[in-house]
Amino acid sequence: MIPAAFEYARPHSVEEAVRTLADAGEEAKVLAGGQSLLPLLRLRLAVPELVVDVGRIPELRGVCEDGDTLVIGALTTHHDVIRDPLVRRHAGLLAGATATVADPAVRHRGTLGGSLAHADPAADLPAVVLALDAELVVAGPDGRRTIPAREFFVDYLQSALAPDELLVEVRVPKTDGWGFHYEKFHRVAQAWAIVGVAALVRRADGQDGHGGGRIAEARIGLANMGSTPLRATRAEEELTGADGPEAVARAAERAAEGTRPAQDVSASPEYRAHLARVLTRRAVLAATGTG
Repeated sequence: MIPAAFEYARPHSVEEAVRTLADAGEEAKVLAGGQSLLPLLRLRLAVPELVVDVGRIPELRGVCEDGDTLVIGALTTHHDVIRDPLVRRHAGLLAGATATVADPAVRHRGTLGGSLAHADPAADLPAVVLALDAELVVAGPDGRRTIPAREFFVDYLQSALAPDELLVEVRVPKTDGWGFHYEKFHRVAQAWAIVGVAALVRRADGQDGHGGGRIAEARIGLANMGSTPLRATRAEEELTGADGPEAVARAAERAAEGTRPAQDVSASPEYRAHLARVLTRRAVLAATGTG
């Protein structure tokens, strides 16, 4: 289909972008890499009066360190996230999960901020930043504010972003010494995950997470198990103190508790719950080096 007619603006700074969004009210959509918005426009599932293209704002790209935190610009592409040495060294889960997003063409155009702002619960990266306890920084007419990832995703395709706010950066705590793995089930490489599991594991002895041993702390992010990405809190509780594959398997049986997976053409809620349990076991075992 052909998109409905819309006005187009290309601001050159965050301040100009925020003013443009504020003037347009709820009738504007932000265009970053376009991998989420353009399909919606073509199908006329989104019919904005104004498209605000922020793709030429240089300050929204790149990765830097701020103490124990990585600061990733919202316009940093998936390809650049995967290749960045700071991300690979200090946030391996993010690099690994991003490498599974769609295909190379999408990864070269799609952006971290665009994926998170789109707030699709079936997307890979919202569940990952939830497991990482990341924070999202947004700019608006009254300045900047920081939103924890656990508060950013509100409902299906809805985030805590106000219509006149722009996501500018993602702050990711370093997870040096943690084991990690992202596991998902999907039919083809370009498809959304039917279920995805992001696992972070810290061993009790403080050694590298991939060496096995008793688990001191675990974080499990779930994709496509509800109207937002979720943490598998019951499984996390059971994993604390777990030692060995049998204990991990018992904890993984609780991964779907408290979730509300959807019924659609890809899977039933019961099948998604089964996948969550199986994939959680696989992801945690891989993260501990025992899978």
